[in-house]
Parts: sequence; C-alpha cells; structure tokens
Amino acid sequence: MAELLLSFLIICAGLMEFGNSVGVDVTSFGAVGDGKTDDSKAFLKAWEEICGASGIQTLQIPNGKNFLLQPLVFKGPCKSTIYVEDTWIKFHGVDNLVFEGSGQIDGRGEPWWNAAKPKDDTNRPTSLAFQSCNNLQARGFTSINSPRNHISISNCIKATVQKVNMIAPDESPNTDGVDIAGSNEIHILDSHIGTGDDCVAINGGCTDIVIKNVECGPGHGLSIGSLGRNGKRETVERVRVQSCTFTRTDNGARIKTWPGGSGYVKDVVYEDITLMETKNPIVIDQYYGCGSNCQEGNSAVEISDVKFIGFRGTSAKEEAIKLECSGVKGCDGIVFDQVNIQSAAQGKETRATCKNARVMCQNTTPFVKC
Repeated sequence: MAELLLSFLIICAGLMEFGNSVGVDVTSFGAVGDGKTDDSKAFLKAWEEICGASGIQTLQIPNGKNFLLQPLVFKGPCKSTIYVEDTWIKFHGVDNLVFEGSGQIDGRGEPWWNAAKPKDDTNRPTSLAFQSCNNLQARGFTSINSPRNHISISNCIKATVQKVNMIAPDESPNTDGVDIAGSNEIHILDSHIGTGDDCVAINGGCTDIVIKNVECGPGHGLSIGSLGRNGKRETVERVRVQSCTFTRTDNGARIKTWPGGSGYVKDVVYEDITLMETKNPIVIDQYYGCGSNCQEGNSAVEISDVKFIGFRGTSAKEEAIKLECSGVKGCDGIVFDQVNIQSAAQGKETRATCKNARVMCQNTTPFVKC
C-alpha cells in the first residue's frame, strides 16, 4: 500500500525545452521505470545533484516509463532554478520551481479508500505536495486516484496551477483536488477537477486566491473552510472565483465554519458561475460539523462582504440557496445579483432559506429574504 506508480509521457525534455538548462535524467542514477522496481533512491540522488548545482537545472523523467516510488520529500533551498518534467512526493522550501509535463500521476488510492477507517487521514498520502515553495508553477499533467488530496499547497507565496486534470471516483473519501492552506497569491486556472471531495478547498491563512475557468464535478464543490474547528482562529480574505462550472456536484459555492471558532472570511466574489444539476448551489454554513445538536457557543468565524454574481443553471434540490449563519456573529454584506437558479426537475421551483444574515438581493431567482 506504500507505493505510488508515476506513469509519465513527457514531451521534449532537457536542453531544447528550457534553453540554457542542464538536464539530469533519473535513469542515469539507476531509475528503471518498469513499474516494478522501486526507483525512490534514484530520484533522490538525481534531486541532490540538481539541487546542489548552479544555474538552471532540469530533472528529466523519460517518455513511456512507469516509475514506482515510495513517499518522497524533495528538500530545498537549492542553488539552482529547477524544472521538473512531469507525487507521494513533497517539495519543501524550493523556490522558482516549474513542475510540468503531459504525464500522469496514479496514486493507486483504492486500498486507502476501502480501509476500515477511510476518513482517517493520518496515514494517507497526498499525491503531490508543495510546502514553503514560492513562485511555483505546476501545469499540464494529470493526477488520478490519489489516496488523499491530489495537490496540496501550504505556506507558499505566488503559485499557479494551470491546465491540470485531477480525477478520482465520486465515492473516494477526502480526495480533494487542490487543498490550499496558509498561502498567498495562489491561482488555479483552466483545469478539470472531478473527485470525491472538494474540487478546491481554501483553508485558514489564505489571501488573494484566484480560481478561474475550472470545471468541477463530481465532487463537493469549491469550499472555503472548514474554519474554526476546536475554537481555532482562522482567516481567509480576497478570494475570486470566476467562470467556473459545477456539474452534478454535492455543492457549488460553499463557505463552512465551526461554531466556537474565531477569525473571519471576507472580500469573496463568486462570478460567472454555471450550475448543472448541482445539489446545493450556494451554501454558507456556520454550524458545520455539529449536526442537529449544535451548540451556538460564545464566538464564531465572521463572514462578511461575500458576493454571488452571475449564477445560472439548475439545482438538483428545491433549496438552491442556503444561508445558515450564526446568532453570535451572523453574516454581513452578502450580495446576490443576476442569479438565476432553476430546478433540474421539470415543473418544480427552487427556494432560498436565510438565517442571521444581512443580505442585498436583486435580479435573483430564488429571491433571498432574510
């Protein structure tokens, strides 16, 4: 179960691709790529070579091979600017990293999903993790069947994930597409994410997040949170979600916070959103995780200045908009404009519910009254 198969189809490696870069081929360090041999040590040896060298370096992974790897951490800082062509692999403290290629990362996650406690994340690896990596670019590849998150970005400044496919069965637990935490200036662009959990999850400590032209489905939608669990203080601000599509997802645009937490979510805009049989198109839930026996507590994560503009499409449920806000803090400055959500069932109508929110609503179906 502690193995990851990386199946790469790399186009044009090395000097031709990156000009003055110096190429280091993992096979020259003993990697076999037959899908059976453990190539972990060879990958680490190749990494040490390029990390310690000067100039622009390229980690080359040859065409048409399947590399079997144990969980790996590629550590920085490095002397060089590094390109990785087309991870159970973590990049830590590596700045100016370019991770690209037309390859496929197969996480073989089914043994973890079917474990006795499938939602216990303690021992389930993320396929590709970037930690404390500034000025990151990740693009062009496909990640399938991750045991847990497909891509994690934590404590990074300036990262772009573009033209990436992330795929897992809709019943696979906690297989988020992109999970972002403690990071600033992160862009998720032009990608398809169909998994068993959030397409993108924005956690505490995030600012200036842009998600644009992302096709989401199946999955749990695009979530801010959950935030504030066990009384924790967490903040998220300046999030822009533009020109995205939710197809048969459990949720569309969702913000979720735990009672008793503190901090804030503010300055969030969802704009130009297409819905196709989405079960819960718009959700703000400040009672997340506590069910019917929820205790209000003495504090809550504040939610303010959130705009839903230009939504269109269908809801799989009658309740298309749900604002379940806390009696402690409530939700302030919630705006609906040019929202038209119809029922996916012929002859049915949609409705909105609202609790403890201050709302401005215009040109919206269903109309939100609070």
